[in-house]
Amino acid sequence: MAINLSKGQKIDLTKGNAGLKKLFVGLGWDTNKYDGGDDFDLDASAFLLKANGKAREEGDFVFYRNLKHSSGSVWSDGDNRDGGGDGDDEVIHVDLSLVPEDIDKIDFTVTIDQAEARKQNFGQVSNAYVRVVNEETNSELIRYDLAEEYSVETALIAAELYREGAEWKFNAIGNAFKGGLAGLVRNFGLDA
Repeated sequence: MAINLSKGQKIDLTKGNAGLKKLFVGLGWDTNKYDGGDDFDLDASAFLLKANGKAREEGDFVFYRNLKHSSGSVWSDGDNRDGGGDGDDEVIHVDLSLVPEDIDKIDFTVTIDQAEARKQNFGQVSNAYVRVVNEETNSELIRYDLAEEYSVETALIAAELYREGAEWKFNAIGNAFKGGLAGLVRNFGLDA
């Protein structure tokens, strides 16, 4: 049975799940009715980060144009352009055994494609969640419902896996801000 977390809560992921190596992070959402004519295209990404919270290089950013990290440790199933249907809208896989030793954190983010041009923001999104699933047993380990009401934000740092010694932990972050994908990229030390 999954453990439900709230914003700001942290939990030990590997200590209670001995042998956990392969997992996936599923992100899902629904869009509210609005009077714009464009579909919502939310994009999930992962940033592999050093202890200082910055990426080492452009390749540490896994997203719809770079679907797999060079180490093979993190990869995306690709872009779901409309978020339709039930279940996870986008999925990012992680093989903890392959994460480079100088990577201390993996941040999972969501942005709205062309948010400014389409006049879209996270205030128009509902039922958003992040879940962590053991890929080998298909059991949901953690669920984090993003219940906060956002109004003008277009980028979201949803959650983070982080290394503490030999263990991996999960942090339910839920911090949103303006600036979309370019803002996120700059936040993690890369050129937008």
